[in-house]
Amino acid sequence: MGASVSREPSIHQLRLYLTLCEELHFGRAAARLFITQPALSQQIRELEKRLGVRVVERQGRTITLTEAGQALLTEARAAVAAIDRLRRVADAQLRQESGRLVVGTMGAEASMAHTRAVLGLLQDRHPGTTVQLVNLGFGDHMAALAQQEADVVFLRPPVTDDIELHHLATEPRVACLCADHPLASRPQLTLAQLSGIPVVDMPTQVPRLWWDFWAADPRPDGSRVRYGPVVTDMESLLHTVAAGEAMCFLPTAAREYFPRPGIRYIDVVDLSPSTSALAWLRRRRSEATIQAIRHAAREATSRDFGVAM
Repeated sequence: MGASVSREPSIHQLRLYLTLCEELHFGRAAARLFITQPALSQQIRELEKRLGVRVVERQGRTITLTEAGQALLTEARAAVAAIDRLRRVADAQLRQESGRLVVGTMGAEASMAHTRAVLGLLQDRHPGTTVQLVNLGFGDHMAALAQQEADVVFLRPPVTDDIELHHLATEPRVACLCADHPLASRPQLTLAQLSGIPVVDMPTQVPRLWWDFWAADPRPDGSRVRYGPVVTDMESLLHTVAAGEAMCFLPTAAREYFPRPGIRYIDVVDLSPSTSALAWLRRRRSEATIQAIRHAAREATSRDFGVAM
């Protein structure tokens, strides 16, 4: 396409290019990007002009990547990912400077007494802090911390090594079974009795150490768990269990917060308890707003504001 050019491609053009590479079709890519096909085609031509190489071969609205386009794909992904990380870090710093704290919660954690106690103390001690609550799914509750989309998260451990915790409460775990299952009518169960029943699984981005704990995998006898359908949030989890496709283990608070037709919660006598915790990235522990909520969490537990240890 000619000699080298001085202009660099824009991040916007690289994003369009990556979407086109996934779809390999101008029409589908344009629809996904909410732009017209001619506008997308023009942007790709401009990208090629700026790069000095042709990246796609056009065959109507469908495309194939050229050798150069294939070679540049990895670098384009890296460039876009780097800009995304830069934006997230900048947003986190802006929140710190403005006294805004993004607090993630998972499941029913936002309604728990310990969460309300910590957030209440935070507002009392730091009335200038603005708190934004965001509800997180199974697949993003730790990723939100790593990507700095949330400053702290109320969650249920275990967590990865880059995350620090302040433990807030402890409670037993219970088995969550389809009401029609033969074991659902029993007052209590053992893990051995539940052996062989498939357990719901998590998306691949969920750290395995976390779901291994919640699936009780391996079991005390060393046997591995058989997994069933993948679920992404509490509602899909409960639907899968009610349909009899798999079971799971949940905190005993699920009895109060997630009663559902077709679901039974049964005590498990040899299952270790679960804990609730406030979590933050280890490298961000000294930031002002994160320090403030850490101090509120310590005060809540030391003064027993409805927080069971």
